[in-house]
Amino acid sequence: MARRTPESIKAADDALRPGLVVASHGRHCLIETPEGERRICHPRGKKSQCVVGDRVLWQPSEDEGTVERVQSRRNLFYRRDEIRTKSFAANLDQVLILVAAEPEFSEHQLARALISARAEGITPLIALNKSDLVVPFERAWARLAPYRRMHHGVLPLSLTSSGEADALALDKHLAGKTTLVLGPSGAGKSTLINLLVPGADVLTGEISQALNSGRHTTTSTTWYWVNRNAGTALIDSPGFQEFGLHHIEPTQLATLMPDIAEHAGECRFYNCTHLHEPGCQVIAQVATEDHDGSIAASRYKIYRELFEELEQAPRF
Repeated sequence: MARRTPESIKAADDALRPGLVVASHGRHCLIETPEGERRICHPRGKKSQCVVGDRVLWQPSEDEGTVERVQSRRNLFYRRDEIRTKSFAANLDQVLILVAAEPEFSEHQLARALISARAEGITPLIALNKSDLVVPFERAWARLAPYRRMHHGVLPLSLTSSGEADALALDKHLAGKTTLVLGPSGAGKSTLINLLVPGADVLTGEISQALNSGRHTTTSTTWYWVNRNAGTALIDSPGFQEFGLHHIEPTQLATLMPDIAEHAGECRFYNCTHLHEPGCQVIAQVATEDHDGSIAASRYKIYRELFEELEQAPRF
């Protein structure tokens, strides 16, 4: 067999067509060409390596196509638990985490998503929906105070059916960027996407039918253009109920939580775990009833629980 040289690989790639993965389901994916044409493609080989947001090189075959190569990624946002790895999307500029005043959001899940984004160098943005519910919103806004102190963007929203003004105000934070939208059930994610992308429900149905041979099954992740000419895109991905971080080393955790990282370098011991060591400046900064520290007690509790979880996690 002739050896493949860099020149021969380049020549083979030049004969392929560029594309963007805009939806995926099972072993099928939907590729969009630079001209805006969309075509169902299948991966070369037994296992699909494509995720939404991937730039790929593909080859047409009758009315479908084959993905021949996935181009280098800037990043990959994913979660991992004891059983499997779930990839959300690639080549992101930011992750928008949408939570609501009601139902009450899980700070643990919020922290996990922020940690995963930071591990990949992706900018996170938090939006708190249902500002029209005055008392629940005030309570939820207070819970987000530690995240505002960490200089995370935290935006108030009211995404009712007439909440177009709030959606448009959010648009300036999305302009020219590829944004993955995450949120638990009831947070208003579908409302947000339909306000920013009129007809998104229809488009989702068309994609689902195409990828599932006529069966209307929700695709796992979908790309929507908010403004194609400006490069503004939203990626919708369900499944925010569980968010494993088993790809994170326990000793890496402190560096991925800004309020912990701020003081982690001041500890007496260079390998301090910030759990029990004397001279730990992280522990010294945890707020209590008698001490006004810069690390919220809820955040330190999350750190401790995650550290213990990751210590027991199997290494891949």
